[in-house]
Amino acid sequence: MKVLYFAWLRQRIGIGEERIEPPAEVNSPRALVAWLVARGGGYEQAFADIGAIKVAINQEFADYDAFIKPGDEVAFFPPVTGG
Repeated sequence: MKVLYFAWLRQRIGIGEERIEPPAEVNSPRALVAWLVARGGGYEQAFADIGAIKVAINQEFADYDAFIKPGDEVAFFPPVTGG
């Protein structure tokens, strides 16, 4: 699974992307976030308020309870504003 982090998420975690192999029970973005936070490092700070973070699966906006599987691309990013 490829995971991408944008903007301040990338800054807090310290990387812009990574390839991971989470356990089979990690089958939603919500479960992925919990698994990442448990790894330690900057993940806990980055995901402290997932209500302020959007998620996309394979470049499509998604819900935190959507299904993910090995081989998917999951991206986390702050909301985009215009102006």
